[in-house]
Amino acid sequence: MQTNTFQFEPIKKNSIVLELTRKLLDYIFSGSIQPGEKLPTERQLQEALDVGRSSIRETIKVLNVLGILEVRQGDGTYLTKANSGFLLESIEWGLLLGEKHIMDIIEARKEVEISIVKFAAERCTEEEIKELEAILKKLKDSSVEDFVELDIAFHLKLVEMSKNSVFKSIFMSIQTLLRTWIKLVMSKVTDTDFSYQDHLNIYLAVSQKDVAASEKAMREHMEDATRRLIEEIEEFNKRQ
Repeated sequence: MQTNTFQFEPIKKNSIVLELTRKLLDYIFSGSIQPGEKLPTERQLQEALDVGRSSIRETIKVLNVLGILEVRQGDGTYLTKANSGFLLESIEWGLLLGEKHIMDIIEARKEVEISIVKFAAERCTEEEIKELEAILKKLKDSSVEDFVELDIAFHLKLVEMSKNSVFKSIFMSIQTLLRTWIKLVMSKVTDTDFSYQDHLNIYLAVSQKDVAASEKAMREHMEDATRRLIEEIEEFNKRQ
């Protein structure tokens, strides 16, 4: 399979993986490669960027874990079809690089989720409560891998229950980013019970249509999730 023509400027050897990540993200953002298309080979990247093969592999591994690249054994590395411009911009400016932009998004997400759950508790129907409970039951016995998608589904159901189109638009625009965050945190755990308990508390409060309790449960969940995410971002930056 023929890859697109590409050009890179050699990079400095300090903070090699971080700088290489910047370069690959710039390449992706430039539009030189489209979702589903194959990246240049490791050898081609090594020659173009004037870095060692191990640095190339480490960077590809990082972007693979974050869901930006898909490594197909024996075939090559592809830009995943699941990416969105918002996700890539957010990762470029913060998730990998530790800049303030990502902290603003994390802060805003927390407040949006708290507002969503308050409206959900006020406006939900009995049928919606049953649907939320069904997601929660699946969440309890799920694997770490399945937990990520069910976590997203739980919060999306709350958005639908809020009956607010603006909240839904905001959530849909960042759900790929949220998936990346959840994967990042969950990749470090073997037991999802801590997060399940947070979701259980939210469900119990919403099912009782208790607005104050729903707000309290979501705030506690967001604070815990935010703390864990920031710890992972800081740990990543320390390794660079």
